[in-house]
Amino acid sequence: MNMKTKRPLAHPFALLLIAVLLVTSVAAAKTPAKASRPNIILIMGDDMGFSDLGCYGSEINTPVLDGLAAKGVRFTQFYNTARCCPTRASLLTGLYPHQAGVGWMMHDQGVEGYRGDLNQKCVTIAEALKPAGYAAYLSGKWHVTKESKSDKGPKKNWPLQRGFDRFYGTIHGAGSFFDPNSLTRDNTFISPYADPAYKPKTYYYTDAISDHAVRFIKEHDDDGGKKPFFMYVAYTAAHWPMHALPEDIAKYKGKYDTGYAPVRKARLAKMKKLGLIPADAKLSPAPEKWANNKHQAWDARNMEVYAAMIDSMDQGIGRIVAALKAKGELDNTLILFLQDNGGCAERLGRRGDKTRAAKPTLPPMAADALQPRMIPKQTRDGYPVLKGTGVLAGPADTYIAYGRGWANASNTPFREYKHWVHEGGISTPLIAHWPKGIPASRHGKLERQPGHLIDLMATCVDLADATYPKEKNGQSIKPMEGVSLAPAFAGKDVGRPDALYWEHEKNRAVRLGKWKLVAKGNRKWELYEVVADRSELNDLAAKMPKKVAELEKLWTTYANRANVLPRHAPKKK
Repeated sequence: MNMKTKRPLAHPFALLLIAVLLVTSVAAAKTPAKASRPNIILIMGDDMGFSDLGCYGSEINTPVLDGLAAKGVRFTQFYNTARCCPTRASLLTGLYPHQAGVGWMMHDQGVEGYRGDLNQKCVTIAEALKPAGYAAYLSGKWHVTKESKSDKGPKKNWPLQRGFDRFYGTIHGAGSFFDPNSLTRDNTFISPYADPAYKPKTYYYTDAISDHAVRFIKEHDDDGGKKPFFMYVAYTAAHWPMHALPEDIAKYKGKYDTGYAPVRKARLAKMKKLGLIPADAKLSPAPEKWANNKHQAWDARNMEVYAAMIDSMDQGIGRIVAALKAKGELDNTLILFLQDNGGCAERLGRRGDKTRAAKPTLPPMAADALQPRMIPKQTRDGYPVLKGTGVLAGPADTYIAYGRGWANASNTPFREYKHWVHEGGISTPLIAHWPKGIPASRHGKLERQPGHLIDLMATCVDLADATYPKEKNGQSIKPMEGVSLAPAFAGKDVGRPDALYWEHEKNRAVRLGKWKLVAKGNRKWELYEVVADRSELNDLAAKMPKKVAELEKLWTTYANRANVLPRHAPKKK
């Protein structure tokens, strides 16, 4: 080319067009087309055992989740952290809960791992996916901040301040299903009985969570089909109180009249048939005998209501699936269902006999009054709320838990419960459904690789083609602890480089391969070959002291680096 030849000046419109194309191409490189990236919906149940779904062994009616499992993958060795708020902190951040600041409950205990609040050294999945072009929605329970008593105070760790675009749910961790406290729309507390945006014939929190998840799907602005969404649906079913709608309770009338043992036996047989546990698996010891139960009819009713709560949740998930289908989004949506801890053995409502009042005895509450208590003193229409043995669970004027015997059945065949890090406290179903991303040859299959909540952030970042940040607002962010589960959807190894770890209320555990070291509180370590002995019946610690020492060293190293130590119990009042 003749270097002296002058090129004509480009037309201004052409320059503008080139600039637009360059910006568009850079943006496209930064934010991949939606066709290559799924919507992601994480759905979590509350205080449910490993065997409480039909596809995991239960007699409870869960056809929607069973259907998702039949056309997806079920994990047989997936783990939570044994308690509601630490699990939520871990799920949201991809860290162990102490690293996120929520090692115990919502108490600030003066040390980094136990602040009772998400810290600023972590990001939520919503915060990680937003720069990659995802919208983010949350319907349900939050429970990762101590600032839950007022909407006038600090909100730095409320959902909208941690990456979510829209939020409907409760900031606190538990409450009435008919009148939940800390009920919030976006950043404002609301009464379910004076909410112009949601007016069901009967307010029931499980339905409200489902209905708002459906609303977020329907109202999602997909930016011409290029903007995917992440949604976290956090049910409070089947956490106490045992509240359910009459029509759902009626389905289970008489189903539990024979007590705990027949339910456990039937579930064990079904789980073996499904291949979820080894054919020679044994039941953990029963903590209570039905024959010694002086309140059998009442206790059977508690389980009927518990089953109805799960049934109702499954119905709501069905509406979510239907909304995805109607919008043409189901095939490219990854749905993950799991639970926050094992069945709950807490004995709420087992003290004193009480009888329901014949008529309201207290002044009614105004429609716009906010419910101030986790355990209400009264219903909206003035009935005192009862917690005593013999009061039939279900209605708004009761506040009862289903107790240890049924929790043991929920956790079939495992030992222990919510709070403890034996298998009954930390084992959860994980159902993965994604028609475009899970090969048809894998539909209905079982995935036996161990997994943990820490893997959910890594999975979301991987599938969203997002970049996990090293810092945010000048604050360094702790690296993800988990691995992406995407290879497991296709039957491949996830390449986990390290053991899995637990600590809650001084209960502690480490799992490496087939070995699990576990202890309750300050008691001695127990050692199990946990693949063959998931019920943790054959303690090998005395026979294998070198293996105990090896695993204990791993756990101590983890505890020192992950803000677990110094372990710090809250002071008793």
